[in-house]
Amino acid sequence: MSSAFVRELENQWLHDIPPTMMALMRYLANENNGIVVHEKEAFTDPATGKQIHKMSNGFSYAIDENSKWYALG
Repeated sequence: MSSAFVRELENQWLHDIPPTMMALMRYLANENNGIVVHEKEAFTDPATGKQIHKMSNGFSYAIDENSKWYALG
């Protein structure tokens, strides 16, 4: 397949997307074959002080000190 037909999001990594919930949800939906992923819970981790986002795909995500998303598992 020509790269001209590859959608923009298909070549992105989690750490490449903007540090917003909308960008995270769009990225996760794309990774899950279009299945909508939503936030189930958000809380502050007392050990790190970072905002943790538990998502409906079973994983948790946070933003690091460089404003990059990362998965906690």
